Amino acid sequence: MTGIDPRIDPMAAPATTVSAWNIANGLTMLRLLLVPFFAAALFHLDGHVTGWRVTACVIFGVASLTDRIDGEIARKRGLITEFGKLADPIADKALTGTALVGLSMLGDLQWWVTVVVLVREVGVTLLRFWVIRHGVMAASRGGKVKTLLQGVAIGLLLLPLTGALHLAASLVMAAAVVLTVVTGLDYVARAVRLRRVVRA
Repeated sequence: MTGIDPRIDPMAAPATTVSAWNIANGLTMLRLLLVPFFAAALFHLDGHVTGWRVTACVIFGVASLTDRIDGEIARKRGLITEFGKLADPIADKALTGTALVGLSMLGDLQWWVTVVVLVREVGVTLLRFWVIRHGVMAASRGGKVKTLLQGVAIGLLLLPLTGALHLAASLVMAAAVVLTVVTGLDYVARAVRLRRVVRA
C-alpha cells in the first residue's frame, strides 16, 4: 500500500462512525438509481434513435459526475462509511457494465472489449475482498486515469458519431482497454505483495 495517497480514493481512508444516511452516500445511491433510466434511454425503440442516444449520454454523464462528487464530499466532510465503501464500487460497475453490455448488444462496441473490461473490474473487486482483512487496496493513479478514459470513451460511443469523431471515440476506448489490462495486472501484483507482507 505504499505510494497510495488516501486523497485519491475513499477506499484508502478509514471509515468514520457517521451515519450512512449522508449526502455522499445519497449521491452514490442516485447513481445506482439512474442505471435503469440510462438503460431504458439507450435501448428505446431500436437503440439507434439520435435523440434517445443523446439522452442516454446525458444520463450517463450525470451519473458519472456523481462518482467524482460523492468521493470529494466524503473525504472533505469526513463522511466515509463502510456502506459507502461497498455501495460506491457496486454503483460504478452497474453503470459501466450496463453501458458496455448495452453498446455491444447494439453492435456499437466489440464484445471482446466488454468482456475484457468487465472481467478486470469484477476481478479487481474480488481481489479487494480477498485482501480486505489485511489492508485496503486503493485505486492507483493509473486506475483513475483508466476510469476517466473509460467514461469519456463510453460517452462518445453513446453519441451517434460518424467518421473522424467515431474513430476518435474508438481510439480513446483502445487506450482505456490498454490501461484496463495494465492496471489490472498491477492490482494482482499488489494483492499478492500485500498478502505476502502480512504473512511475513
